[in-house]
Amino acid sequence: MQMIPNPTLTRLREGKLALGFCVFHLRTVAAAMLAHATGYDWLFIDTEHGAFTTQEASQMCLAAIPLGITPIVRVCADALDEATRALDNGAMGIVVPHVDTEAQAKRMVQALRFPPVGMRSWGAPPAGMLYGGPGLGEAQAVLNREVLLCAMIETEEAVANVDAIAAVEGIDVLMIGTTDLTTTMGIPGQWGHPKVQHAYEKVGEACRRNGKLVGTGGIGDATWAEYYLTRGARMILAHSDHGMIIDSGTARAKALRALEGRTA
Repeated sequence: MQMIPNPTLTRLREGKLALGFCVFHLRTVAAAMLAHATGYDWLFIDTEHGAFTTQEASQMCLAAIPLGITPIVRVCADALDEATRALDNGAMGIVVPHVDTEAQAKRMVQALRFPPVGMRSWGAPPAGMLYGGPGLGEAQAVLNREVLLCAMIETEEAVANVDAIAAVEGIDVLMIGTTDLTTTMGIPGQWGHPKVQHAYEKVGEACRRNGKLVGTGGIGDATWAEYYLTRGARMILAHSDHGMIIDSGTARAKALRALEGRTA
């Protein structure tokens, strides 16, 4: 049994957009179905900010795989042990936040790639291979190729070091965490600020030089989201369960309250 293809990596390697459905509050297997029903490509299970147990995250990953939705888990910055457990229990991608230096990028790869690229420990055949798979050497080579690793660029230090970070073998995507980036720059929420535009340009150039892909998240403005998307960002954290509920719920309540007093 070969590994089930990673649809998000496939899309990214073909130069297409890969749209992420972020979950903070939804903690059931229905999250994957909702991502599928609404046309998203990957499920972003946010254990950095969401209150997920390992069991909940694992069940959500296992539900996503047969639907063709890539389950990707974001762990806390220094919780690489949680990242390896996520990969052993269904995740097909990991996002590590606050990767500010080349050394941090290398530690990430060491923990999450098998030899000879890294030093990840083998547990058992993963869910992505339906718990079967080829021989050990071939299986590890396939997993090194098909598991998505994404490092987040969220500070001015990270932007300054982005050429060295992008050069680290084993990382697929550099994702700009725009909310934290603007906050650490002292310009919170100013998505179009020249400093942010410069950061996107610098990250994009480093990715092009090193064969990496550009991701983006945390932009709360449709105009600037379009601006950065049309300038090379491809792995897009598009919306969250929280945001969808607030947006849709607010619009629906407003529309119905506007009818108040019109009934006979």
